[in-house]
Amino acid sequence: MSTPDSSLSAADSSMDHDNKTLPNTAGEEGGDAQMWGTFEKNFRQVQSVLDRNRALIQQVNENHQSRLPDNMVKNVALIKEINSNISKVVSLYSDLSCDFSSLFHQRSSVKSPKTQSP
Repeated sequence: MSTPDSSLSAADSSMDHDNKTLPNTAGEEGGDAQMWGTFEKNFRQVQSVLDRNRALIQQVNENHQSRLPDNMVKNVALIKEINSNISKVVSLYSDLSCDFSSLFHQRSSVKSPKTQSP
């Protein structure tokens, strides 16, 4: 059984070589492409953790159906890993929300600069 961190770090390393960025539709250079790349990477990390949880839940169900004492004991560790992974997903979505909010506020301040009154 792998640890929660091992499944996430494996996803991180597999994405580094594959990190494509979305096209810059706003006409601004650099920052947008980097921000979209960050969003895409975070969404891939979330999906990787969710896929891992799907496999863990399937294993928990199989262990439960077997009703073998050893498998029931294994379920404790599996359920702890699922719980940890859920916390990671919450954290990743929180980071995405903050990043999106920052991008939105940066764009709105650039598009509507404050006018100075004399």
